[in-house]
Amino acid sequence: MDKHPDERLPEFAAANGLIHRRELLVGGLLASVAPAIAAQEGLSPPPWTLAPGRPMSGYGMPSEWRKTVQRGFTLPPGRPGTGASRTPLHLLEGTITPNGLHFERHHNGVPDIDPARHQLLIHGLVDRPLTFTLDDLLRYPLQSHIRFIECAGNSGGAAAPNPTQADAGTLHGLVSCAQWTGVPLAVLLQEAGVRSTARWVIAEGADSALLSRSIPLAKCLDDAMIALYQNGEAVRPEQGFPMRLLLPGFQGNTNIKWLRRLRVTDAPAHTKDETSKYSELMPDGRARQFMLEMGPKSVILKPSFGMNMQGRGFYEISGIAWSGAGRVRGVEISADGGRTWAQALLEGPVLPKALTRFRLAWRWDGSPVRLLSRATDEAGSMQPPRSEWVKQYAPGQGYHYNAMQAWDIDTAGKVTNAYT
Repeated sequence: MDKHPDERLPEFAAANGLIHRRELLVGGLLASVAPAIAAQEGLSPPPWTLAPGRPMSGYGMPSEWRKTVQRGFTLPPGRPGTGASRTPLHLLEGTITPNGLHFERHHNGVPDIDPARHQLLIHGLVDRPLTFTLDDLLRYPLQSHIRFIECAGNSGGAAAPNPTQADAGTLHGLVSCAQWTGVPLAVLLQEAGVRSTARWVIAEGADSALLSRSIPLAKCLDDAMIALYQNGEAVRPEQGFPMRLLLPGFQGNTNIKWLRRLRVTDAPAHTKDETSKYSELMPDGRARQFMLEMGPKSVILKPSFGMNMQGRGFYEISGIAWSGAGRVRGVEISADGGRTWAQALLEGPVLPKALTRFRLAWRWDGSPVRLLSRATDEAGSMQPPRSEWVKQYAPGQGYHYNAMQAWDIDTAGKVTNAYT
């Protein structure tokens, strides 16, 4: 690519055009990616400036010009309402998922719950069994935290022998991030008086599947929350209205929606929802249970499948990273299949157990490229390559997939999903 006389030579950090992250802080590097040349004559008023706009509405909706930004759906065989919808990660920016695009995973549909008739029961190994209505919980001091929720099966299709050619939302969209507001579960357990022999809590939802999971008591006393609000409004029905359990960093299936019961016990219950599913089959035929924390993970969203390159030149590589162990400490990007790496810029604030946006400037010269990203969390754990991840499990085991995502770009600029 010919260099413009006024173009400043950037500081490269790794092979194949990856530019040092400080260039994004300086600014101006990408300002001339697609310059618009102003016409000499004045601009004519566009048609929408010539008449009054529509009136206000009681509840705002996205622009009609963005009505195609929707969740993707999967409905595997099973009872009506069983399946998942996925967040279109590749069509969003920042780190907060709009409520209407937060991924869903249901085992028997979304119940229509009258909040005036719903109660949460805490019983079992406690001194005082207690029930709480929604109005009861709203009298407590509330806390707000930005946290991700990720389905244990997110990205699990990558355990298949050949890469699926689909966009990033379809491949990795069973993760979302929101500001959750509610009551710390530890406060309610303290009021109930947990006995010294207690070690686990069995959480049960009010859907017709009565989905139940065993939760370590230590987690319930740490950062668990009874979430009542999501991004400032009441938790939506598909996310558990009128209340859901929030277990930051734990697999999504444990964050029980439509929460109705917490039974304090001395052992896990081994429910159908944590034995027939959400256990991990090992190469020797044994299965692991209660691998609850989600590992460090990152995904490049721009460019990704379906976003083909528009010729040689400067681009921004952008994506998201997260870890159930806490904060993301760093994200590295490679444009040569993992031989050399450059540190990406992490967009602050970098919060624990929340999505983190990363960015890096890149100069593509038109040659074939394999893009990779890998995240490291504050506990020191790093995303593995796919070849290492698959060695841990029996064929087809797709829970807790957190290996590196690779995107191949050919000379025509076409982006495809690849394994590395």
